[in-house]
Amino acid sequence: MKTIDKIPTGKIGRTSKMVQTGVKVGGNYIKYYGKKAFNRELTRDELDENNASDIYDGLKSLKGSALKVAQMLSMEKNLLPGAYVEKFSLAQFSVPPLSEPLVRKTFKKYNGAYPEKLYDTFATRSVNAASIGQVHRATKDGKKLAVKIQYPGVADSISSDLAMVKPIALKMFNLQAKDSEKYFKEVEGKLLEETDYVLEVKQSKQISSACAHIPHLKFPEYYEDLSSEKIITMDWMEGVHLSEFSNVNKDQELANKIGQALWDFYMYQIHSLKQVHADPHPGNFMVDSDHNLIAIDFGCIKQIPEDFYKPYFSLTNREKLNDKKYFQERLLDLEILTENDTSREKEFFSEMFYEMFKMFSTPYQSEEFDFTDEDFWRNLTDLSERYSKDQELRKMNGNRGSRHFLYMSRTFFGLYNLLHDLKAVVKTEQYKEYSE
Repeated sequence: MKTIDKIPTGKIGRTSKMVQTGVKVGGNYIKYYGKKAFNRELTRDELDENNASDIYDGLKSLKGSALKVAQMLSMEKNLLPGAYVEKFSLAQFSVPPLSEPLVRKTFKKYNGAYPEKLYDTFATRSVNAASIGQVHRATKDGKKLAVKIQYPGVADSISSDLAMVKPIALKMFNLQAKDSEKYFKEVEGKLLEETDYVLEVKQSKQISSACAHIPHLKFPEYYEDLSSEKIITMDWMEGVHLSEFSNVNKDQELANKIGQALWDFYMYQIHSLKQVHADPHPGNFMVDSDHNLIAIDFGCIKQIPEDFYKPYFSLTNREKLNDKKYFQERLLDLEILTENDTSREKEFFSEMFYEMFKMFSTPYQSEEFDFTDEDFWRNLTDLSERYSKDQELRKMNGNRGSRHFLYMSRTFFGLYNLLHDLKAVVKTEQYKEYSE
């Protein structure tokens, strides 16, 4: 894979790159409508593929939060055309790495010394490059290590990157600019946390320790003396990415074993720790030769406050969900409804979120749930598509829900998709055994 010798870090340089990408996208539209004039049956497939490629090419050269947003959108499989999902999903664990000279220069800038001064061996060629950093092999005192190095300028460019994507997000999610600041602040805060590697090591050690007793779940050990604000050193973990395992596995027992570990890991965090690994994409999980699940990358941890946890999870109880008065009160608690809503707005959003909570809570309704259930996935897809195209919704203010919905929804959507790809059947109550 081609390497990168330089990343634009200044606002002008990054904005210029986005403008160049915009010009390419504009050209794609001109070509599309030119062909459409002569062929009325022409679909948008070629346009989507060209746009997705050009946008991704622009983002991967910027790296950082711009690429991280693409990664987040790749998980929204029902929101974007397939071409975008396919391209943006590359941001999970396969992007062009920094060149070897830039790696050494970056390492010295962060740690005051070249890597060979700290490790017995250090491979300057990256083995895994993602949106915020890339990973290198190293050894020290006989231990095999993974060293994650943050890309230059990532933290400093977060605010300006979000300012660039904000107009697109407002249109895509039908948000009113004046009321949407809480959502952008939530994203900005989480992205800034992901660039604080001291915090990540602290979170990694805390959650690893708290969840160590869950069966078939493993974590690397983290080395604080070899880590800093922009560098993390941890054990090198042997295994394959979860997506690779899901693609080749034909053994249902193994699928269930890995899926159960994943489900228990998430449910224990949410319900016992009141915090959660809020970045559940395949690049953050591996499967070892003994078919244990390995959890890595704890940069994005969402704290779940009690005043959100209680009303949110109370609605997994169908009796409460179907109690109209109780349901309306919880929608007010969760900032989905407001006292100033019109009767039509209250009716519309109550119906919309009733369907959403019903779908989200479906696995909770039985002791065992099959994540390949066709009715569940068809209903989930239909619901997403229906509201994404709803013209009445587009006329209303889309700023609905507490800021905590952003990462909780992302967590469950990502978790359900991982379990679906695994084709796993899980025991939904088993995690409670580890909470006692």
